[in-house]
Amino acid sequence: MREFLRVVARQKQGNAVLIASTAAVFGEAGHADYAAAKSAMAFGLTRSLKNEIAQLAPTSGDYCGGRVNCVCPGWTIVPRTTAKLRDRKAVRRVTATMALKKVARPEDIARAAVFFASDLLAGHITGETLVIAGGMEGRLLWPTEA
Repeated sequence: MREFLRVVARQKQGNAVLIASTAAVFGEAGHADYAAAKSAMAFGLTRSLKNEIAQLAPTSGDYCGGRVNCVCPGWTIVPRTTAKLRDRKAVRRVTATMALKKVARPEDIARAAVFFASDLLAGHITGETLVIAGGMEGRLLWPTEA
């Protein structure tokens, strides 16, 4: 971000989409360090940088102004999670906290990032954190044995 903001200062425009995790919102047992770092990124860093970028790339008659937003993906089918998500019990445990009982695909996360990156679609959105996790909550919504 430091180098990106240097570029923004020269160009007088730009926006960033940070990628954190649902661990930022719900925590993650056994990974307090990871959850703390992602929470700092999703909330403190995002909201601080949105003020800094607005000074470096201010709104003008033809530009919406520099923006910083964050996406917090939940469980997503990627190479790192593929083995765990082959286990039906694990998938049931993962989706039991989601209103939409399904695991995200990479394109679900990518679409949100593209939305935030677009001056046309998200030109008046900055400092926001979007959780993309099928309506995940920090509690069971569905029985895990079903």
